Amino acid sequence: MEGLPENLARLFELVDAATQGEDASEAARHPLHVRLGKVVYRAGQSIKTSARFLGKLEVSLVRSIANPSRIRPVALASSIQKAGLESLPLIAIMTFFIGAVVALIGSDLLEQLGAAELVVELVGISVLREFGVLIPAILLAGRSTSTFAAQIGAMRMNQETEAMQVMGIDLFDALVLPRFLSLLITMPLLSVIAMIAGLAGGLVASWGIMGVSPILFIERLESAVEIRHFWVGIAKVPVLAAAIAITGCRHGLAVKGDVEQLGSRVTVAVVQALFAIIFLDAAFAVLFNVFGI
Repeated sequence: MEGLPENLARLFELVDAATQGEDASEAARHPLHVRLGKVVYRAGQSIKTSARFLGKLEVSLVRSIANPSRIRPVALASSIQKAGLESLPLIAIMTFFIGAVVALIGSDLLEQLGAAELVVELVGISVLREFGVLIPAILLAGRSTSTFAAQIGAMRMNQETEAMQVMGIDLFDALVLPRFLSLLITMPLLSVIAMIAGLAGGLVASWGIMGVSPILFIERLESAVEIRHFWVGIAKVPVLAAAIAITGCRHGLAVKGDVEQLGSRVTVAVVQALFAIIFLDAAFAVLFNVFGI
């Protein structure tokens, strides 16, 4: 405070002391039960908002089924291309290498147990039940969730959504439903291609490392790996796709017009989508195990 008049120096000292006192007494002014209560309240508000969002989406979906002309084909086609089809090469490459890695690691372990021929079953079951579905879901959670939240959030910031409401356009019909349907349509396709790529990666690795010919790999895959593993994986796809789309669109509509909040909402949307995918996949695994599927 050198060079300042005495009255200003004294003022700065008082402000500095008050600020330090505020920081030091933060925990005292907000005890543990108060902070815990705030967390529970925010969680309750989030659940309430999610329930309201799901209700509106359900109404929009039922109305569109009853009257298909409400579906916007241009918006749906654009969302299918951007949210799904553009992710296809990356998903195929990633699952190819994951299938190869599973075969490489599994071959080493199975050779030690004298059961190297079971590598085909290991690759087939793991890819069909888990990796063929989980990898596309994780990639779409990072790509599509952020895209949906950013696009809708930017429209909220620019007050485009308010203009649409003034013109009598339903936001769920125009913004949410096309994105929701696009993932329901594209994710099964992406999962099937991911499964094929993962099996191809396992085939190449088994052929190069263990000398298992492609014909033998395919024959053993057909005879030893039941088709139910494929349907188990596909059964999870609609639920995961819905979780991804709902999370992104919900956080996009929650933006209030602040650039900082837009970035925060996009980040939270991606994190919540990833958490939902892992949680739902684990829940499905437990459920299928209980019923012996």
